[in-house]
Amino acid sequence: MPAEGSDRKAPDSLDIRVVTPTHLPALVALYQHLNPGDASVSPEDAEAILERFAAYPGSVVLGGWHDGELVASCTLVVIPNLTRGGMPYALIENVVTAASRRKNGFGRALLERAVSIAWEQGSYKVMLLTSSTDPATLAFYRGAGFEQNKTGFQVRRLPVRP
Repeated sequence: MPAEGSDRKAPDSLDIRVVTPTHLPALVALYQHLNPGDASVSPEDAEAILERFAAYPGSVVLGGWHDGELVASCTLVVIPNLTRGGMPYALIENVVTAASRRKNGFGRALLERAVSIAWEQGSYKVMLLTSSTDPATLAFYRGAGFEQNKTGFQVRRLPVRP
């Protein structure tokens, strides 16, 4: 896959692993870089939600640690499917890198690992949505191997982020 951009360096020591309950406080803090000012989930609810991921084989919240700090994360959900010969499909959400750690290849590395897990689970496609129209954000996703070739629709309970 192509790099995020020629001026960006590859992650030299990103440790990618599955987020566990002990990582939840750092993850909740990291999510403020995704949705600044958004209401945070309680520690009890966060742990219960993380446990529910176990009901979907292959579904994980991935974290990327650099110098011992959680600097990036994304969520992968592998969804059972009755089409495509029963092959599941996958959805990536909540892609975030700490603002001060962006443009170091951390997000791309996490997306590559999430896609790899989806393939290992037999998924026939991996999808993600972004509300961003920022050309740099769209280039980031294209650079990570994603194509913008579908039309997305949604119904929301919460308003779109500004």
